[in-house]
Amino acid sequence: MRFDVLTLFPEMVRAPLSASIIGRAQAAGQVTLGVHDIREHGIGRHRTVDDTPYGGGSGMVMRCDVVADALAAVTTAHGPGKVVLFEPSGRPFDQRMAERFATEAHLVFVCGHYEGVDARFAASLGDRVEVVSIGDFVLTGGEYAALVVIDAVSRLLPGVLGNADSARVESFAPGRGLEFPQYTRPRDWEGWGVPEVLLSGNHAKIEAWRDAQSEERTARVRPDLARR
Repeated sequence: MRFDVLTLFPEMVRAPLSASIIGRAQAAGQVTLGVHDIREHGIGRHRTVDDTPYGGGSGMVMRCDVVADALAAVTTAHGPGKVVLFEPSGRPFDQRMAERFATEAHLVFVCGHYEGVDARFAASLGDRVEVVSIGDFVLTGGEYAALVVIDAVSRLLPGVLGNADSARVESFAPGRGLEFPQYTRPRDWEGWGVPEVLLSGNHAKIEAWRDAQSEERTARVRPDLARR
């Protein structure tokens, strides 16, 4: 799968994605990552990428022509992909969306900054773009959101996780709520033990205990998920 990220700050994206599971997925050829500096398409000798908002107001707005030129350069080089634009007003990102994105061959992430991207950019793309938010809060830019989505989508791709069962039994997997609590060595730690059922070797009882723990945790912490 190919990910392309359009950003004003490429260094915010490259380093985090070069480590751990996503870094290994790139080395193995399971994931291809392109990071592109929007400022290369800026206007004039100062490579201007933004301007004051029409109608007044604070902050600066990224120019639609500059961002569109950056996107055109990527699609010319690597083919059209599904465009994901990060805005606080976008659809909430969740595991269902991650699963849907994982079926795409190519995702292009557009990271806004300042007061976001001129609205005409998304409007011009029609159904090709999806405007996405990773939560009800405001970030300084879309780079952090892009990292979150790339990580969540990559781990769903075949072969990226060492154990394919991991993605099927964890929190938010299809048909599941929050994952059950996990334990490992040491068996006793500062007066805290491990539930005896996990030491029993009885796999049927362990699975029943884990299901019950998952249901209890979901009802207590995320009643909205329990209702769904």
